[in-house]
Amino acid sequence: MNENSYPNRFKQSLKNKEKQIGCWSALASPITTEILGLAGFDFILLDGEHAPNDIQTFIPQLMALKDSQSIPVVRPPVNDPIVMKRLLDIGFYNFIIPFVETKEEAELAVSSTRYPPEGTRGVSVGHRSNGYGTINDYFQNINQNISVIVQIESQKTLDNLEAILSLEGIDGVFVGPSDLAAALGHLGNPNHPEVQEAIKSVFNQAKEANKSVGILAPIQADAERYLEWGANVVAVGSDLGVFKNATQQLCQHFLNK
Repeated sequence: MNENSYPNRFKQSLKNKEKQIGCWSALASPITTEILGLAGFDFILLDGEHAPNDIQTFIPQLMALKDSQSIPVVRPPVNDPIVMKRLLDIGFYNFIIPFVETKEEAELAVSSTRYPPEGTRGVSVGHRSNGYGTINDYFQNINQNISVIVQIESQKTLDNLEAILSLEGIDGVFVGPSDLAAALGHLGNPNHPEVQEAIKSVFNQAKEANKSVGILAPIQADAERYLEWGANVVAVGSDLGVFKNATQQLCQHFLNK
């Protein structure tokens, strides 16, 4: 897929609540990202919050996915209009915004991704996302082709979830199980019953609001459980995790002989 194309089929899949299986990309390498794209995932999440990524590392990774069926999704380091503007300009259409706790913060995320009058995105007439000025209908179409998912990571967000889900422009919510577990007093234990009940509640509220819901679940049993509960956007692993586990298993196999 060319990442600079519309209609945005990832946004359409969110609207239709279609199952999307993806993988986290945290190694900041265009080579590993290209290999992930060749695997055939529906989406690849390029992480800017907990990975050593920036504008200069994101661009070659976007290039690495241009011929892939995997759709690039980005997680910015923070919900900030300037950061979002730069990510939009280099070619991202799909966003998972970390640590959104209120309706106002969710509104900021949406506004930051839209040109006026729908939002506050700054205008440049020539950047990578509009083909450096060669895509003539870019400004007419881009606002309708940006997807915004917000992360659910705190008790405050849980308290404001209904208001967040009601917003036009929010395409879905995405549970951060590790941060949510920490916020609920169970650091390092996302499978604690209290955390699991909170996750199930998020899924149910998203379903009632007719919004997509996702989660990161690198353990297969967790991913299958969340899919059964109604999650439709599930990241089932990461390049870092796969590489670490495979190399450790390989090493131990031969060292223990």
